[in-house]
Amino acid sequence: MLRIAVPNKGSLSETAAQMLHEAGYTGRRDSRELVVADPRNGVEFFYLRPRDIATYVGSGALDVGITGRDLLLDSGSEATEIAPLGFGDSTFRFAGPPGAYAGLADLEGVRVATSYPGLVGDFLARHGVTAKLVKLDGAVESAVRLGVADAVADVVSTGSTLRKAGLDIFGPVILDSEAVLIGSGVEKPGTQTLVRRLQGVLVARQYVLVDYDVPVEKLEAATAAAPGFESPTVSPLHDPEWVAVRVMIPRVETNHVMDALYELGARAILVSAIHAARL
Repeated sequence: MLRIAVPNKGSLSETAAQMLHEAGYTGRRDSRELVVADPRNGVEFFYLRPRDIATYVGSGALDVGITGRDLLLDSGSEATEIAPLGFGDSTFRFAGPPGAYAGLADLEGVRVATSYPGLVGDFLARHGVTAKLVKLDGAVESAVRLGVADAVADVVSTGSTLRKAGLDIFGPVILDSEAVLIGSGVEKPGTQTLVRRLQGVLVARQYVLVDYDVPVEKLEAATAAAPGFESPTVSPLHDPEWVAVRVMIPRVETNHVMDALYELGARAILVSAIHAARL
């Protein structure tokens, strides 16, 4: 069986479980379960702390896993990223007292608090900066006010949490992270099936099917407005002056495409969700 590590809690857990369910796998029904076998699909799930997943996969104890790119890089594990999964986005930045730091060079010899010492240390080393890293498990933004650090490196969304702590963001982005599928470096049977299924879920979430009827004379303009993933499917109707068209378009463009098609003369415009896909 393919052994898959899944986050047992935290921000990645629920979405990862839902994604695997949509991909056709049977996960746990009780949050206290740590190991769940899915013999029909030839996989076995191990529910672990997100921070530990890269270590288990990198050691070869498990074959693949879902974790954050930040956790993978911070772990120092030999596990490798197989594919991004499109959720759990986060950005890592430096922050310090207003006006105290202009760039990375100003961090030389400075105490920097972070929950990701491996990730931040590697970043600073690549830029030739030596700082003293102070490892904290949480509430990093309070480190400067409490006097245990001079600057911080933390996850940033809008920056409001850091500003409330009296800190300003400075310097380059340390990392743009998201949930990723990682592997041990040795591909096991079932890995590519898992990858295709997860990619199918991503496509299903990002695209919709649009069906519409359009006069033959407007077909070229309509297909230009909505060219589809590869090419639209065009079918004849009983009225020879009209055709039926089916096309797959990005979900975020749905209403703009519907507006454009209607203006061109298309009618009976219907939008359908995609449950799963293989491209």
